[in-house]
Amino acid sequence: MKVIADLCVVPMGVGVSVSKYVTACEKVLKAAGLETKLHAYGTNIEGDWDVVFAAIRRCHEIVHEMGAPRITTTLKFGTRIDKKQTMEDKVTSVRKHLESHR
Repeated sequence: MKVIADLCVVPMGVGVSVSKYVTACEKVLKAAGLETKLHAYGTNIEGDWDVVFAAIRRCHEIVHEMGAPRITTTLKFGTRIDKKQTMEDKVTSVRKHLESHR
């Protein structure tokens, strides 16, 4: 099953800057072959359910290995079986509606 997810991994106990941890997670997601879109407060992920959730687990493992004693994660995700839909399809649909209401 395909899934689109929004992931925000926050290491705790490592100071204010978390960019090196975000970078490590982005590398994990890319190595898993997932389609991603980084944004200011997380990453959108698109892919097979098992691959996405295995990669999220690996992100936690890597961040702990980097020294974070604690991690809090926000995860939103959705599936759709009535048609194929990508992250870009969802954004394009909203943009079309915005254009038609100008």
